[in-house]
Amino acid sequence: MPTKTAPAVKYKRIVLKLSGEVLRGKGTEPIDAATLERMCEQVKEIHDLGVQVCVVIGGGNIFRGLQGAKRGVDRTTGDYMGMLATVINGLAIMDCLEKMGVKTRVQSAIPMNQIAEPFIMRRAMRHLEKNRVVIFVAGTGNPYFSTDTTAALRASELHADIIMKATKVDGIYDKDPKKFDDAVKYEELTFIDALKQRLNVMDSTAFSLCLDNNVPILVFNLDDPHAIKKAVSGQKIGTLVHG
Repeated sequence: MPTKTAPAVKYKRIVLKLSGEVLRGKGTEPIDAATLERMCEQVKEIHDLGVQVCVVIGGGNIFRGLQGAKRGVDRTTGDYMGMLATVINGLAIMDCLEKMGVKTRVQSAIPMNQIAEPFIMRRAMRHLEKNRVVIFVAGTGNPYFSTDTTAALRASELHADIIMKATKVDGIYDKDPKKFDDAVKYEELTFIDALKQRLNVMDSTAFSLCLDNNVPILVFNLDDPHAIKKAVSGQKIGTLVHG
């Protein structure tokens, strides 16, 4: 008998990279309830198809280390503050998904046993095999590393098929589409082309990890209510960066 995922999806294990700003929506609140619910509905939609889902969430809607540095906060301290912001976001996603009937586990790179499991690769793998969504928070646990790097690291460790980076732009362009009307969108790119053209796919550390471990990256817009389902089904959406 074919598996549940075989006829429906192209990618069976994904790392979904979400920026904290995605949770803000169009309002001023750090976490907009309606935006959070819409995002979690998309995660549930692919989870119901049998896709194994890891979520890496940023914290920029609450605090970003680089922004703190501009205000005089020590960079290391600011990065730790940003890591704690990702924990808040991760718990919000967990709560929303659990209310939708999706079993989840939150794993933190910084030990905080009362609210999250420590990150243990084999335990994370086991959760995925048991059809639980695993939410990774607190980045890598180290300052100077972004949540992009966390996504690349976890995808490499867990042998994910792809990193899906949900943004507010519908792919990768040769220049900023918000500033230039003649900006051209790429349907596909190789890692080498993205490097040569210095395209802002991910930060350099994250990109190097993906390049070295041959983990493809799909950059797409989350505004479409079925964007993630289209992506895992292999439909043409966003920009695919591959080896």
